[in-house]
Amino acid sequence: MYLHIKRALDFMLSLLALIVLSPLMGVLALIIKLTSPGPVLFKQKRVGIHKQYFKIYKFRTMRKDAPSDKATHLLKNAKGYITPVGVFLRKSSLDELPQLVNIIKGDMAIVGPRPALWNQHDLIAERDKYGANDVLPGLTGLAQVDGRDELPIPEKARRDGYYANHISFGLDVKLIVRTFFSVIRFEGVVEGSKEDRK
Repeated sequence: MYLHIKRALDFMLSLLALIVLSPLMGVLALIIKLTSPGPVLFKQKRVGIHKQYFKIYKFRTMRKDAPSDKATHLLKNAKGYITPVGVFLRKSSLDELPQLVNIIKGDMAIVGPRPALWNQHDLIAERDKYGANDVLPGLTGLAQVDGRDELPIPEKARRDGYYANHISFGLDVKLIVRTFFSVIRFEGVVEGSKEDRK
């Protein structure tokens, strides 16, 4: 029952957020355009519910020549690709705001497992074990607030599976509140491969 209400809530809250935040998003778009060559938005192939592909939207935080189909925390010399404005956008998670459009379209939910890249086969396979590929991916989720990029894939998939099997209004509210505090503390954001971080 809550799944039907959840979709309606996601749509209404995301539409409201998009309207309220549109001035901020307009300013961010202008800053991105003026400070580095390339498009304002970055589109990337991601895995949605039942492993169906969709295009995720983000504010562009990297140079035009950055690899487009590799997770940033696995990318060698990732910091060399990130634009000066992109550093702030990524740490603050403001680069994720265009995903409100994905939520309105029905590609995503506000809360759910973060959508994997189409070629993150190890993560996708691990999520299959727990049914985490059979719910809408989210703007935030349990794995996000429990460690984000710092979590090893099996742990990330287990947390995603726990969420998929225990979806409730209370859990969603709890995760949204935890996300707010994680964002203002810049928790769990990892840039670059392990070799780069040594």
